[in-house]
Amino acid sequence: MTQTVPAANRGRPKDPAKRAAILEAAKTLFLAGGFSGTSMDAVAKEAGVSKLTVYSHFSDKETLFSAAIEAKCQNMLPMPIFELESGQPIRTTLTRIGLAFLDLIHTPEVIELQRLMGSLATQDTAMSQLFFEAGPQRTLTAMENLVRHASDAGLLDVPDPRQAANNFFSLLQGCEHMRVMIGYSEPMTACEAQPHAEQVVDMFLRAYGAPPGSSA
Repeated sequence: MTQTVPAANRGRPKDPAKRAAILEAAKTLFLAGGFSGTSMDAVAKEAGVSKLTVYSHFSDKETLFSAAIEAKCQNMLPMPIFELESGQPIRTTLTRIGLAFLDLIHTPEVIELQRLMGSLATQDTAMSQLFFEAGPQRTLTAMENLVRHASDAGLLDVPDPRQAANNFFSLLQGCEHMRVMIGYSEPMTACEAQPHAEQVVDMFLRAYGAPPGSSA
């Protein structure tokens, strides 16, 4: 049973620096030992804080794991990247998102985490759900919202924004990402990512581009 922090401690002011240290420690330890192999005691020791401090920021290990995944995504794919900017071509916005996404999935930490999740897929479905909702689902939802807003603004013509968001990220990953995940090839470089992202955006716009004469 997961331990939770006593109610009396929940109202204390939180220290942002300690929270950041706890999240960094959690990312390191979850990658090394997995979810079940990582204790709140170990996270506290790694972060240089007390266990009570860890619980004052994160009520249980599940919350901490989700927050660590979300923090990694937020650092690499901050929510403002999914906002439409006035006067900016939709192609520019999509290319920026594509490059940031490729950068995210090719970082050593994320590759290690995805490999870890793959190895635990049949052992801990609860952990798989926590991971997907905190990371991939968050990104998919943000992209879905952007596509919907772009379609409403006449920049795209998308009957199903959710499917379009799935298609966009699927095109970006392709079979090449599988090769990376199984150690068959190395992650693409920045020089390789640029033309790949541009090609994906071209395909996406051919499928979902706004009709001729629109503002796209």
